[in-house]
Amino acid sequence: MALTGLEIFKLLPKTNCKKCGMPTCLAFAMALAQKRAKLEDCPDVSEEAKEKLAAAAAPPMRKIVFGSGDAQVQVGQETVMFRHEEKFHNETVVAASVSDKLTGDELTKRIESVNALQFERVGTKIGAKAVAVLNESGSAESFAKACAAVNDGCDLAMILVTESAEAMAAAVTKVKDGVPLLAFAAADTAEAMAKIAKDNGCPLAAKAESVEVLAELTEKIKAAGVEDIVLALDAPGLQEQLYGLSKMRALALKKAFRPLGYPAMTHVCDGDGAEQGATAIGLICKYSSIVIVDTVEPYALLAALTAVMNVFSDPQKPVQVEPKVYPIGEPDENAPVMFTTNFSLTYYTVESDVEASRVPSYILVVDTEGTSVLTAYSGDKLNEKTVADAIAKYKVESLVKHRKLIIPGYVAVMSGKLEEATNWEVMVGPRECSMLPKYLQEAWN
Repeated sequence: MALTGLEIFKLLPKTNCKKCGMPTCLAFAMALAQKRAKLEDCPDVSEEAKEKLAAAAAPPMRKIVFGSGDAQVQVGQETVMFRHEEKFHNETVVAASVSDKLTGDELTKRIESVNALQFERVGTKIGAKAVAVLNESGSAESFAKACAAVNDGCDLAMILVTESAEAMAAAVTKVKDGVPLLAFAAADTAEAMAKIAKDNGCPLAAKAESVEVLAELTEKIKAAGVEDIVLALDAPGLQEQLYGLSKMRALALKKAFRPLGYPAMTHVCDGDGAEQGATAIGLICKYSSIVIVDTVEPYALLAALTAVMNVFSDPQKPVQVEPKVYPIGEPDENAPVMFTTNFSLTYYTVESDVEASRVPSYILVVDTEGTSVLTAYSGDKLNEKTVADAIAKYKVESLVKHRKLIIPGYVAVMSGKLEEATNWEVMVGPRECSMLPKYLQEAWN
């Protein structure tokens, strides 16, 4: 649990030497408590104090890393229950499963389907970040072969899913260079699974039917020498799963209960693609750091990944595009010019509709600090001056021989002042972006 400024002050040398840049040790302690200073700024702090402060400053949830190279992912290290309190730091990893019952062409096609689960949304690439190999055959040999095949054919981080220590030992030797996540250790296999994880330098997921048993299990695994642990609650239904995940999160973050201070993972295996996608979204929101789905339907994964994108965006920093002039198609000196804001969702919606019109155009993106058209206008971040400055900054006059500017219909009220500020003729576009294709085809031509 975080220490207060006064508690930190008691551990400092209290010399008021000013070597840290602060006038007193108390001022330095207060800055440390507010995370505005670093402990290493104090050259005279004792080793004992360093140890105590480091332990107190450790995040309530441990960061877990698995995968290697470009495929490496990290989960955990969250500090708040709700995004608006600060932000969430490490995105939920969505993984698609591959059964070790598949062989030959079926196995190859499944791996290809998992590889294809990559998308682009509002200019950002999103996709499955892990592949989970399931030991559904019950055979250690089949599991090891499937893991090796997935390792060779897929560049994503791997999760090895089996409750058999024998199967896990056989499989991990084939793929240990990729630092897979090993799942699962139960009460009766904890020691054997922990030894495999420790010997191969891999994180280990612990699985139990209740939060209380899970806490006991993590302590047992930690005592066996494995620090990197993931929690898996074997609850009977979604309601129980969500309740358990929320309880574990609250105990770790609010009560600093270290046995539960780890990220959680879940496996969605019931229902068709739509049902699995919906369940995955619920688990992403509350509070699964890793979600395995058995479907490889693109629509299901896209929905879940969109939820990840939304939940893990910084609420204080909207997703933005670079302010500048974007040519759509191959516009010439007669092409229409319009403007919008640099909020990603706004820009890419406008871009899509302009492309649909098949009218080559220029879109001037005005810097409104990532806010939408109406929000920017109401907050005075979008006005005649900001638009005029953007026209001058990005030399829009040199791109076209006309002086006509299409503005969003929702801010038609600014057309008069904008004409005065720019000496351009202002044309009021449609209020709804979906009407842009018709507007460009008819009004402009």
